[in-house]
Amino acid sequence: MDWFTADAYGVSRLVFQRGLAALYLVAFLGAALQFRALIGERGMLPVPRYVERVPFRRAPSLFQLHYSDRFFALCAWTGCAVAVALLAGADGLLPLWGAMVLWLIPWALYLSIVNVGQTWYGFGWESLLLEVGFLAVFLGNDEVAPPVLVLFLLRWVLFRVEFGAGLIKMRGDACWRELTCLYFHHETQPMPGPLSWFFHHLPKPVHRVEVAANHVTQLFVPFLLFTPQPVATGAACLMIVTQLWLVLSGNFAWLNWITIVVAVSAVDFSPWLAPTRYAPAPLWYEVLVIAVTAGLLALSYRPVRNLLSRRQVMNCSFDPLHLVNAYGAFGSVSRVRQEIVIEGTADPRPREDSEWLAYEFKGKPGDVRRWPRQFAPYHLRLDWLMWFAALSPAYARTWFGPLVERLLDDDRDTLRLLRHSPFPLGSPPTHIRARLYRYRYTTWRELRETGACWERTYIREFLAPTKLAPPAQKP
Repeated sequence: MDWFTADAYGVSRLVFQRGLAALYLVAFLGAALQFRALIGERGMLPVPRYVERVPFRRAPSLFQLHYSDRFFALCAWTGCAVAVALLAGADGLLPLWGAMVLWLIPWALYLSIVNVGQTWYGFGWESLLLEVGFLAVFLGNDEVAPPVLVLFLLRWVLFRVEFGAGLIKMRGDACWRELTCLYFHHETQPMPGPLSWFFHHLPKPVHRVEVAANHVTQLFVPFLLFTPQPVATGAACLMIVTQLWLVLSGNFAWLNWITIVVAVSAVDFSPWLAPTRYAPAPLWYEVLVIAVTAGLLALSYRPVRNLLSRRQVMNCSFDPLHLVNAYGAFGSVSRVRQEIVIEGTADPRPREDSEWLAYEFKGKPGDVRRWPRQFAPYHLRLDWLMWFAALSPAYARTWFGPLVERLLDDDRDTLRLLRHSPFPLGSPPTHIRARLYRYRYTTWRELRETGACWERTYIREFLAPTKLAPPAQKP
């Protein structure tokens, strides 16, 4: 079938595939380095307990069949190895069916992780990586040109990511309609980056222009993805520029980067590069791609209904394989930044004059003089959940107690998630408390005078001083 492939998108496919492989590597590396403390056998939310109560059909995963920390590590490091192979172009050295199998491996492994990851993996970019990763299986390799249907499905994903985010903003917080959300967002976002302080201090008229430009990019430009070239390329490039702006202004794991990678698949490089000749696609491949496309379009019914609903939800999966999902971000914006500061003391009995020393996290604000750093696309899962916990204790109900217990128990895997523990290994604190503070960016004058980028004010106690129960009282 002559219409089945698009020779002009060979370079687009190549850039997309290498970018996706790099993001797979980041995702698997994060899983390998963080899982023991989060969902391991002795983690805060252990996988074995989860799979005991959740059936396979609701959360299909290799770890439903068998779990051990060693097996999880094997899967995560295998995912890293396959991602490196794909990044190096190993799929181009295989026959078409072999390349498809190679792309299927990281998707199946990461699906297994997400489906037992619980709260720690409840972010929209997890589903986005899985949905895009599934489409990559059918995008082909150097043997055949990219299938038109898969390129269309990638644009359909990009449309839902951008348009869904635009709609959730217009239906949500009034500050998006009033163009004032960025008066607060750079200061109150989950994990500020090294330039966020400067973005926050831009003039208010610039913030209003930023919001207006965001609305144009998310509510109008996505429709241009389905127009002829070069208009579609222009639309994709506008989205890429917008996402790069977000990359500079904060740490949003790989959400911005995967959006950029998907947008590249819509760019037509043929006016600048010589065309590549491909062999005709085999019949079995054409039939398979058509069948998969029909199935995914049928599954799109619920995400479309969600987009049209006044009760739109964001970052929701409608099937356990995360094949077609709903996306969106920041339907509401916090006006005030609150942070939980965890402190410990070595005193046998805490007194008013006890010395309390703070644990420092890698990404979330703590020490007011410590400038935020760039971590994205790497995802610091505990740091992100600490931001949610500061919004409401309900977000931390299942894991905050276990976190405190492991700090009191001097758990090495948990301490590795932190930037700094004030207590030497082997000498844990006797008591731990948590306090809630209001954080705000300092002004230019305050920064010059104090060197601190944050100023904080005590609000209330989040967790009273607590200690480990005697061994006989442990459940």
